[in-house]
Amino acid sequence: MKVGRTLYSVPWKLIGRKVDVRSTAIMVQVFLDGELVKTHVALDQGKRTDKHDYPPEKIAFQMRTPVWCRSQASEVGDACRELIDNLLEVNALYRLRAAQGVLGLRKKFGDSRLEAACAKAITVGDPSYRTVKGILVAGTEIDPEPEASGDAGAAAFLHGPDRLFAATAQIPSPTDGRLDDQDHDEAEVDA
Repeated sequence: MKVGRTLYSVPWKLIGRKVDVRSTAIMVQVFLDGELVKTHVALDQGKRTDKHDYPPEKIAFQMRTPVWCRSQASEVGDACRELIDNLLEVNALYRLRAAQGVLGLRKKFGDSRLEAACAKAITVGDPSYRTVKGILVAGTEIDPEPEASGDAGAAAFLHGPDRLFAATAQIPSPTDGRLDDQDHDEAEVDA
């Protein structure tokens, strides 16, 4: 709720309900049907949020620290633990949501599929939330790896030799008659 230039939190059960507010220089009080339900220290501007005002699932989400993520990943399997460790290795707090998201996929897809998807994401070199989720949604976590084609990743040759070498200059050879005998003899002497 907004009072002046400041946003104040109210208990989540009051979302959408009409409340009364009393504001003084030092305090903001929120009333529902004449009963005091929340008190905040007044601010000139900004936000004042009490974490107790969040719904239980939001509080639980905020309690999911890097330590919690690592322990949950260990329950899933080694590949999941490796992926979570990689995510939280650098800028752990910045990448915490991605780690939490990967672990949140357990509910929808189960531990065995998540473990397989994490292993595949690591194998393809992209251990990210987006990749793991994409693998699970597509159902490709148990697909075998494509067999090597023997080309070591080289680009396909699609034009044929005539078109490939069309732009190169022709080099005269000594046997096609373009060189006179004197040039041919000198080439043999120099050799």
